[in-house]
Amino acid sequence: MIRCPECSAEIDVDEDEVEEGEILSCPECESELEVSQTHPVHLNLISDDLDEEEDEEEEEETGENGDLLDKDDEEDEEADEE
Repeated sequence: MIRCPECSAEIDVDEDEVEEGEILSCPECESELEVSQTHPVHLNLISDDLDEEEDEEEEEETGENGDLLDKDDEEDEEADEE
């Protein structure tokens, strides 16, 4: 029996049936866990922060020279295009 690194809930995992790199889900907190080693099984929490940072980066807009734009800059750039 192993424990979730996030909430310490017991997770029933058979060492012979999991592979390194496999993704499991905690039944209590629903965190995604990666099997980092077998015999004994060790789990690492997969951070949701990485997903949130990627989403934020996609939402940010850049100008022609690669600078980040704020709302005023976006309006100015749209006016320049007309």
